[in-house]
Amino acid sequence: MIPEISVQELAKKFEQGEEFTLLDVREAWEVRLAAIRDERVLVLPMSVLAQKLQEAFPAELRRPDAPVIVMCHHGIRSAQVTAWMRQNGWNNVYSLAGGIDAYARSVDASVGYY
Repeated sequence: MIPEISVQELAKKFEQGEEFTLLDVREAWEVRLAAIRDERVLVLPMSVLAQKLQEAFPAELRRPDAPVIVMCHHGIRSAQVTAWMRQNGWNNVYSLAGGIDAYARSVDASVGYY
């Protein structure tokens, strides 16, 4: 089972100023259509991640205990990346259930839809 976090839990983390990385694995064209604007967001398309694997991550994300929430459009790719990261030693990684679409519908419509 892939560990998930709800969009409401993510919103609470933003509100409380928690330190984490929101790893957006969508492609650049998707990010142009809908995006969460926050300094904790790292856009790293799944296509780049598939080619470079761990080398694609900045140093701070290579720590096994780095707090990471993986996001995509609806939660399929983020679940795949979360599973891969967990299998490769990360222990504080969660997939955003429902992706940015659920976040836009339930938390903040200003992020956009597509």
